Amino acid sequence: MEIKGRIHCLFEQSGTFKKEFQDLGYKAEDYDIFDHFGQTDHIIDLFAEIDKAYHGNKSVFDTMSPDDLVMAFFPCTFFETQQNMIFALNHWSFEKWNTRRRVEYALERLESRTKLHKVLYQMLVVIEEKGLRLILENPAAGHNYIVAGQNFIPPTIIDTDRTLHGDIYKKPTAYWFVNCKPEGALTLNRNYDTKTIDSARTGRSNGAASIDRSRIEPAYARWFVKEIILGIPDSQETTLF
Repeated sequence: MEIKGRIHCLFEQSGTFKKEFQDLGYKAEDYDIFDHFGQTDHIIDLFAEIDKAYHGNKSVFDTMSPDDLVMAFFPCTFFETQQNMIFALNHWSFEKWNTRRRVEYALERLESRTKLHKVLYQMLVVIEEKGLRLILENPAAGHNYIVAGQNFIPPTIIDTDRTLHGDIYKKPTAYWFVNCKPEGALTLNRNYDTKTIDSARTGRSNGAASIDRSRIEPAYARWFVKEIILGIPDSQETTLF
């Protein structure tokens, strides 16, 4: 993929993909409402910006052009598989809750998920109408709400095991390419040393909600940017960390 303009990493505050693009000479910037890693170049409410752009109002998307590439690591909190237990009223945290409390909580989550789902669709329209190129990322494990063959357009590719390409967690991940297409295929297996991966994994924070634990490893981002997006064969000598 030829990119003559800039790279806009939406909903990224770690700088992981941004830095990989920058190392290749591109101008890349992070956009998010938080700045936990000190890497967010534009601290901005992207949900509000998407809504403004959808309704034809001035927004951050006015600064983007068809020569650019937009990467959106769209929040998955309400789309992930674990949410199914909440809507089935059998989440592990519900043990001491009565039916009314379980249902009320499920209804709150349902409302929040609907709002997020709406913004996702709005972003798709904004990208199409402005002629922008988008790569959207979201988890693909289990019965993910937008990946399980319903509730959104089918993903372009799904990486079923990220450890094969340098990450420290398997975490199946889906990618949607809009107005563009991947240059590489998900067939290269680098056979990274599992002991190195396990050692790195122990350094991450514990807990499913940990921001640090959910990060994509730089080695994986490097592989994805070079081989899948740009079509540049990466060196076999690339180290994991």
